[in-house]
Amino acid sequence: MPSITSARILILATHGYERSELRVPLEQLTAKGATVKIASLEKAPIKSWDEKNWGDTVNVDLTLEEVKIDDFDALVIPGGQINPDLLRKEQKAVDLVKTFVNSGKTVAAICHGPWLLIEAGAVKGRKATSFTSIKTDMINAGANWRDEAVVTDQGIITSRKPDDLDAFVAKIIEEIEEGRHERRAA
Repeated sequence: MPSITSARILILATHGYERSELRVPLEQLTAKGATVKIASLEKAPIKSWDEKNWGDTVNVDLTLEEVKIDDFDALVIPGGQINPDLLRKEQKAVDLVKTFVNSGKTVAAICHGPWLLIEAGAVKGRKATSFTSIKTDMINAGANWRDEAVVTDQGIITSRKPDDLDAFVAKIIEEIEEGRHERRAA
């Protein structure tokens, strides 16, 4: 079981990610000693959405083509309406999520981020949550949707919104330290 101090975590994002939903996990996981990398569609800075307008940018470490799943212990998918909507249209992003799910490694998505879990076929028959506006999408994809700050089902972590970030990050740490999870493939 990996310790968070030696964990390698990948954040999957593109333009329009909810600023806090990327920054808080990045900062808190890094502060705990984890190595955190950001993957995106292109190796260029990506711009956040910060409440009601565009926010700052974050540098991208890897393109989707450069990601090697064996280099990481977990995948984190921030929300925002724009970010996961753009990513779920990209087959390489969906395939990456599916590969992480199938590996048994920790996968965490917050807010609208579970849209990528839906596209990867990863919510059917699982307990999960999301931002309330995509509750119907989750239920239609077969999730057992719950209105809770953090829901975990065999190492797949979902959360609702920025207010849940501290609990979300704490659960990511806990699940990484538990190691791989036996679960059905997506």
